[in-house]
Amino acid sequence: MQKSVRYNEGHALHLAFLARKEGTKRGFLSKRAAEASRWHEKWFALYQNVLFYFEGEQSGRPAGMYLLEGCSCERTPAPPRAGVGPPGARDALDKQYYFTVLFGHEGQKPLELRCEEEQDGKEWMEAIHQASYADILIEREVLMQKYIHLVQIVETEKIAANQLRHQLEDQDTEIERLKSEIIALNKTKERMRPYQSNQEDEDPDIKKIKKVQSFMRGWLCRRKWKTIVQDYICSPHAESMRKRNQIVFTMVEAESEYVHQLYILVNGFLRPLRMAASSKKPPISHDDVSSIFLNSETIMFLHEIFHQGLKARIANWPTLILADLFDILLPMLNIYQEFVRNHQYSLQVLANCKQNRDFDKLLKQYEANPACEGRMLETFLTYPMFQIPRYIITLHELLAHTPHEHVERKSLEFAKSKLEELSRIMHDEVSDTENIRKNLAIERMIVEGCDILLDTSQTFIRQGSLIQVPSVERGKLSKVRLGSLSLKKEGERQCFLFTKHFLICTRSSGGKLHLLKTGGVLSLIECTLIEEPDASDDDSKGSGQVFGHLDFKIVVEPPDSAPFTVVLLAPSRQEKAAWTSDISQCVDNIRCNGLMTIVFEENSKVTVPHMIKSDARLHKDDTDICFSKTLNSCKVPQIRYASVERLLERLTDLRFLSIDFLNTFLHTYRIFTTAAVVLAKLSDIYKRPFTSIPVRSLELFFATSQNNRGEHLVDGKSPRLCRKFSSPPPLAVSRTSSPVRARKLSLTSPLNSRIGALDLTTCSASSSPTATHSPAASPPPHTGKVPLDLSRGLPSPEQSPGSVEEHVDNPRMDLCNKLKRSIQRAAVLESAPVDRAGMEGSPAVDSTDLSPCRSPSTPQHLRYRQPVGFNNTERTCDKEFIIRRTATNRVLNVLRHWVSKHAQDFELNNELKMNVLNLLEEVLRDPDLLPQERKATANILRALSQDDQDDIHLKLEDIIQLTDCPKAECFETLSAMELAEQITLLDHIIFRSIPYEEFLGQGWMKLDKNERTPYIMKTSQHFNDMSNLVASQIMNYADVSSRANAIEKWVAVADICRCLHNYNGVLEITSALNRSAIYRLKRTWAKVSKQTKALMDKLQKTVSSEGRFKNLRETLKNCNPPAVPYLGMYLTDLAFIEEGTPNFTEEGLVNFSKMRMISHIIREIRQFQQTCYRIDHQPKVTQYLLDKALIIDEDTLYELSLKIEPRLPA
Repeated sequence: MQKSVRYNEGHALHLAFLARKEGTKRGFLSKRAAEASRWHEKWFALYQNVLFYFEGEQSGRPAGMYLLEGCSCERTPAPPRAGVGPPGARDALDKQYYFTVLFGHEGQKPLELRCEEEQDGKEWMEAIHQASYADILIEREVLMQKYIHLVQIVETEKIAANQLRHQLEDQDTEIERLKSEIIALNKTKERMRPYQSNQEDEDPDIKKIKKVQSFMRGWLCRRKWKTIVQDYICSPHAESMRKRNQIVFTMVEAESEYVHQLYILVNGFLRPLRMAASSKKPPISHDDVSSIFLNSETIMFLHEIFHQGLKARIANWPTLILADLFDILLPMLNIYQEFVRNHQYSLQVLANCKQNRDFDKLLKQYEANPACEGRMLETFLTYPMFQIPRYIITLHELLAHTPHEHVERKSLEFAKSKLEELSRIMHDEVSDTENIRKNLAIERMIVEGCDILLDTSQTFIRQGSLIQVPSVERGKLSKVRLGSLSLKKEGERQCFLFTKHFLICTRSSGGKLHLLKTGGVLSLIECTLIEEPDASDDDSKGSGQVFGHLDFKIVVEPPDSAPFTVVLLAPSRQEKAAWTSDISQCVDNIRCNGLMTIVFEENSKVTVPHMIKSDARLHKDDTDICFSKTLNSCKVPQIRYASVERLLERLTDLRFLSIDFLNTFLHTYRIFTTAAVVLAKLSDIYKRPFTSIPVRSLELFFATSQNNRGEHLVDGKSPRLCRKFSSPPPLAVSRTSSPVRARKLSLTSPLNSRIGALDLTTCSASSSPTATHSPAASPPPHTGKVPLDLSRGLPSPEQSPGSVEEHVDNPRMDLCNKLKRSIQRAAVLESAPVDRAGMEGSPAVDSTDLSPCRSPSTPQHLRYRQPVGFNNTERTCDKEFIIRRTATNRVLNVLRHWVSKHAQDFELNNELKMNVLNLLEEVLRDPDLLPQERKATANILRALSQDDQDDIHLKLEDIIQLTDCPKAECFETLSAMELAEQITLLDHIIFRSIPYEEFLGQGWMKLDKNERTPYIMKTSQHFNDMSNLVASQIMNYADVSSRANAIEKWVAVADICRCLHNYNGVLEITSALNRSAIYRLKRTWAKVSKQTKALMDKLQKTVSSEGRFKNLRETLKNCNPPAVPYLGMYLTDLAFIEEGTPNFTEEGLVNFSKMRMISHIIREIRQFQQTCYRIDHQPKVTQYLLDKALIIDEDTLYELSLKIEPRLPA
């Protein structure tokens, strides 16, 4: 038990006696009791720093005492008194003086006192204040600080004295050294004195001459040094040092901004969410917080230290030594690997957490913080991803301006090499981040959400607006008119294509997207694409005339529901070709993987994934290739660096063809090779597939489980065939416009299909035009696999059951039959049940003659046609035939993609076009060509030979050359809507005309830019002309009100351009309004309404260049074409990529990672180029907009501005 505190009671009573007699202050005060409403009057006496109180003035023994040292005293208001006594008594109590004594430690209640007179109360407060020794404590603190300061001075003086002592010792040593030198000089002088004594005194004139000579030498020396200094100031070395210093200053500013971003991320999001996770009802768990933010707090602490070091080095300017800072920073930058490695998972966790309404609401509250400047959490989480490349670029620029003999040259080179190594590791982890961000952005736009977009293997291909045409039974179009307003309004759909799925959405009035309840998410594995209607189908023929051949069909056959057809209508033929080409490319990838699995899963020891993994050339680095850890859409490692030969080898690898690799290659091949080399490789693959295909691809062909297979595969007549080969079955696909076009994506094996497979070797009965079949002949649907039965659909009527058994036992024939069925599965592109009336009146035919991939548009004579030239079964099953068919399909596939999506290559290179035509004609002359290959070749020829489809669109030259147009109107008579629409039309026409090859090589920054990039320069000139027109039109008005009205009208035009997604037009107008000649007109701007000013601020924020156009990029990401982006944004990105990374490595390999980044930007540009506006051309408006006579030059504009509103005197 705690004992009570003892004190000297006798001494206390003595002090109380002294207080009564000699106290500083004595008198009656009312002390508040423990009960809140009761006060007791006591007699108080203050002696030194002790306050005694007695029951009365005559009491000899104190009732209590207080030690006042360290306390404070302050006045308090009178407590409220309701209903206590008469009003007079309450007024008297309110007039009393209340004050409280507060003690500076816990556990001690304050002493509340009151007195009758205010003067008396003030005296008591002053006395208590003096007794608390507060002034003495303050003085003590001041003295203590002075003491500490003096101690520091003494220590400093000691150090200085010690330094002076060392200096004196050094000076003594120096004096001794000088003394020894003087002695030596004196001895030398003594030896020379006899010679000097013989000389007579010099003549005074000689002395004058020497004096003049000395003066001239001094003047010449000073002049020479001045020349040297001036030459150095103008020298490249000095200029390089100035640029180097500027780079360092810029790096410090960028580091400061980065630290500020990390500070907002940690203090604005991470720490508040940690506190929220600890609440009673947490909207997010601690594990999710750690998964989202990873080690961002550690990164912030690291860069705060680095930033402090940079600022300390700046303080020592101009001696800027940074290498040691990077030496300290480099070992700690490995923490970025963890951040990058888990960044994708971080974004996925964040997207999942946003499904919680409480968390989403809380996050929006954090994002509304003014410090965030409208940026979302995803933006802050992405900033660390770009910091290492930023350091690399800064070091690259530093080394470019650092002399080779500089003291920190080697250190900077070492830091750059280490950062590049770390960047390569990070690049492997981050290459899919942009795709995931795009998927998450689309997923957030869809109200219902879409789980398939959370799959990291789901790659975004394209998006745009299409019109869905209503359909009736059997997929036939209803009689609707293309020009129907209701069709365009009600049938417009926002479509998104991914590698595995196709999304169809409607857009609500608020801008949100809603998936269609039926057919909103189409799995491409269940779809058939029909690009053109069959000419023999009357209804399809009529629809083609109605829609101008802009429609295409997607036939969906879900396994658990009835099939249905989606009919989509593209705005133009060019856009239709782009959509169908991309869809078919995704189809080819899925079909290739599926058919490979079907053919090889039961007849080979090597499965399809293992077949690719077992080929070291596809994933192992070599002298001529280097891979990243990221997989492409075919689950094969992406190429980082490679030689041209290896890139061409990947292009023609028969096992797979990645759509992202194909797009990247065709966009950028002219950087590292020529079109003639690519075409020669394709021609070589077609003519000599065995010598052109990699050996490893052939070695795995036909790898089966039977040990005796080798003796069947060896052909002594052909030495080049004496190997085991492996390759997928041929892919028969038709690409461009054709009378009969459909692509089947069904990956159902002939062994597990609902209906038996159709064999390539079907005899004349199946090829007869009159042959019909009964639905009753097909077995009931089931999903289990059935044994292979070769007794159905024999190759010829003469074959006996014995021969069938022989084929079954023969492993070569077993595999070949399976391959033939897979080939036919892909080859028979036309699919649908035949007419029932004909089927009922015909004898039943075995179900193996039917295929589940039939189309109502298939002509009767093509449905069961025997391939010409392959009646011999042995020849069909030969491995040479299979490889040739696969090689032919690959060549046609690449050529079709090249011709349909990169037609500009052939328009500008007639020699290339003629060579492709010759190759295709040679393919057509091949007597062994399959029907579907012949059709695909003819389609490519037709697409290559036909006139340019862009002729239907307006061109700027056509608009300028219009002579029969009415007279151009003036600005006052044109509405803001008319101006905005025609500005948008002109901007998109010029933007659409830029060929994508002009985006390669930074031609717009070269001296011959007008010859190398004429269309980019035309776009830049049009931007400047439109901006000059806006400024000139405003300055044409003499009175203030008219100028203010013109500004308000142009701002309204800019806002309409924003609604039309013409952000180039928005920037044209806002840049004109920000010109010095317009911006300085204060009286004019004073007349502009507040609403217009607020709207202009909003527009400027949207197109601001801050943060590399971060607001404009976010806006473009969430908008659907048609749109006109600001071209300068993409040119800046391309310049950033071109200057930051070389095209070739030191070993001469192509930097294909850089090609992939360039291709990504070009694809985004072409996406906006392909979707046209539906705006009618108005000649009267375009003549006004293109009238250069209305434009005033910049100098004249400023002079006119000064004349309208002169400068105010200083």
